[in-house]
Amino acid sequence: MSASAVTGGRALTGIQTSPLGRATIGDQLRRLSRSQGSKPAIIAYDADGGRVPTTYAELDSMANRVAHVLLDLGVGRGDRVAVMSRNRVETVATYYGALKVGAAYSGVSPMFREREIAQQLGHLEPAVLVVERDLAPLAVPVADALGISVLVVGEPGTGAWNSFDTLVGRADDAEPDCEVDEHDLAMVVYTSGTEATPKGVQIAHRNYLISTAPAYTWGLRCQNDDVWLYVMPFHTIAGIGSLTSLTLLGATLVLPAAVDPATSLRMIRDEKITVLAQTPTFFIALANHPDFGPDTVGTVRRCLTYGGQVSPHAVDAWAAATPESVWGTYWGQSELTQLGSAGWFKRLEDVPDQDPTWIGKPVGHLEVKVVDANGDEAEEGELLCRTPSVMLGYFKDPERTAQVLEGGWVHTGDIVRIDADGNMFFRDRRKDMIKTGGFNVASQEVERVLQAHPDVERAAVVGLPDPYWSEVVTGFVVLRDGATATAEGLRDHCRDELASYKVPKSVHIVDELPTDAQGKLLKRELRRAYGTGQG
Repeated sequence: MSASAVTGGRALTGIQTSPLGRATIGDQLRRLSRSQGSKPAIIAYDADGGRVPTTYAELDSMANRVAHVLLDLGVGRGDRVAVMSRNRVETVATYYGALKVGAAYSGVSPMFREREIAQQLGHLEPAVLVVERDLAPLAVPVADALGISVLVVGEPGTGAWNSFDTLVGRADDAEPDCEVDEHDLAMVVYTSGTEATPKGVQIAHRNYLISTAPAYTWGLRCQNDDVWLYVMPFHTIAGIGSLTSLTLLGATLVLPAAVDPATSLRMIRDEKITVLAQTPTFFIALANHPDFGPDTVGTVRRCLTYGGQVSPHAVDAWAAATPESVWGTYWGQSELTQLGSAGWFKRLEDVPDQDPTWIGKPVGHLEVKVVDANGDEAEEGELLCRTPSVMLGYFKDPERTAQVLEGGWVHTGDIVRIDADGNMFFRDRRKDMIKTGGFNVASQEVERVLQAHPDVERAAVVGLPDPYWSEVVTGFVVLRDGATATAEGLRDHCRDELASYKVPKSVHIVDELPTDAQGKLLKRELRRAYGTGQG
């Protein structure tokens, strides 16, 4: 191992690049394997209900074996390793194994089709793709065409594909002797693409060790004895990011094979889950299930939600079922290494200004300012941020990197209001602001009014093209079971609460709203279908 390395034009000492004193994510797993080796890190369920716990010592050993397999395949510092899989312990071990050899992890959505897989792998250029067996027929031909080595999880080793299980099973489990430091790339996380072509966000080891994981302890109140029902997919920043912070803290993650309400409720009960984190749709789905109640969710102490407004119906239902629990609202972005703000409440009445768009206050490592269209500081406008957790930039995209980091701040593209106490209220994505008849309308404000109607379970509002108004405010609503509200009745409800130009010109009652793998609304799908007359 060399005595020094150069990162960002600055020489690092041997202490900073060796296990003696470096700050890397893989080293922390090794430390936990020694200090709490017998504690479950991952409890994974298979499709048949089988339960397989993996301790911190076992996870570290498996990650070391993966690391040696990667080294044998020629993977080294600065390379990338892609994983296309559902949440499973092999994915976690591959993530840590890649980091231990100095490579970066990148997840590929298991919902992707051939074109999407080719787009991401072609851009990422990974040295290796690790893929779940039932996804291999779709992904392996793409990887082969791009010259990417492939390891198939679940392959017994007698077929045409390289078996992850066989190679990892017989590999050395000693800690790999590789030079890695805190400034090295740990992950390339592709944005969800809800608004534009996905971007590969580059995140270094340093971001988690210096600020993101510590912010989880006081911002999201995470503790070593937390037990999480973990349903956030590992190809997203919410999934791989929270996994990183929680395993760095030594918590336990329960991975279900399926995320349906019945299975989730059963696991919450059986595993005595203490923390849930997901988008509002997940909490609504659980609350609507007949098995929901104190017997199934009584151990839950924290309900964390992001990516949308939690409905009053969900808050009331959870308060009745588990009175000791509290709600955490938080906001973040991949470009900031996930966590930006957090806040807590038990009832919506506890929220500042009783405004459900509240996203808490900035966490300790985040410096913020809000600017208007002229770039002047204002009470309401675009949120700009600075933090030790800022991304290294977009992968292979210096132009968009320069745009988002203009002036030494991360331009989030999110419109917020900030009060004198530092409370932030999410108004809208800048691209989701509706311009109608010369007025600006925040889609989230209209959604909040629609969701306050007792018959409404979920609402989305977008602007659709119009030759007269430029854009027209258009609502989409999913009604609660047995509800009888009509489109015109919902518009009347909005007229009572909103200025006339904010009232939807039309409301569509639909069976479901388009969402991504995390349950985040895909407003682009509504614009695409209804904006072109295909709705």
